[in-house]
Amino acid sequence: MKYAKSGKYDNNYIKENIMGPNPIKLLEELLALQSIPQNATVLDLGCGRGVTSVFMVMEYSLRVFSTDLWVSATDNKKRFDDLGLTSEQIIPIHAEAHNLPYAEEFFDAVVSIDSYHYFGRDEKYLGEHLLPFVKHGGYLLFAVPGLKKDIHANLPSEMLLSWTAEDIETLHDTVYWRKMLEITDGIEIISVCEMESFDECWNDWLVCDNKYAVSDRKSMNAGAGKYMNFIAIIIRRK
Repeated sequence: MKYAKSGKYDNNYIKENIMGPNPIKLLEELLALQSIPQNATVLDLGCGRGVTSVFMVMEYSLRVFSTDLWVSATDNKKRFDDLGLTSEQIIPIHAEAHNLPYAEEFFDAVVSIDSYHYFGRDEKYLGEHLLPFVKHGGYLLFAVPGLKKDIHANLPSEMLLSWTAEDIETLHDTVYWRKMLEITDGIEIISVCEMESFDECWNDWLVCDNKYAVSDRKSMNAGAGKYMNFIAIIIRRK
């Protein structure tokens, strides 16, 4: 696909702030599949250094609660201030995904890029810890790293060059994710599908000097990507 919005961003800004395969390209593809109305209040869950949050504010005119556990809200606020964004547009929050500090039915939508696979594999998570914060009729949009088909019974040697079996346990195929979603009452599953952006987003990540990107090169250069994909998950709260 063409990245009309994310393609405008400075490469150095992206390299310095992303924590995995290019999240704003994943987000642009996700929002092409399911739009969110302007001025909607959105939870960006697992936002990292806030690149996706900034992108939603600047490109889609959304009001974003930029929420992460591993990056402090103070650090993110400084980044947002430096970009000229206000607290009316973007609110940095430090929180864990099972203990979110929000009122029920507060958000018009939830977005989570390259994070949901860490906590969403608990079959109770969605219904008990996330869905209550979304208004009825609101959307939840996730992009998760995944597999083209299940390989856990016989892990490819290429993947083990960079990642442990425990790391790979977070990766699953579309069949797994659809079954996981079907456990939760009160949702409509709009789509669980493979995304187009895999190669593009990984290429942007692998040229970074980040130590994790450098480590990931071993597996990706050996061909591990042929087993992998990114999966778009789009659901609506009934």
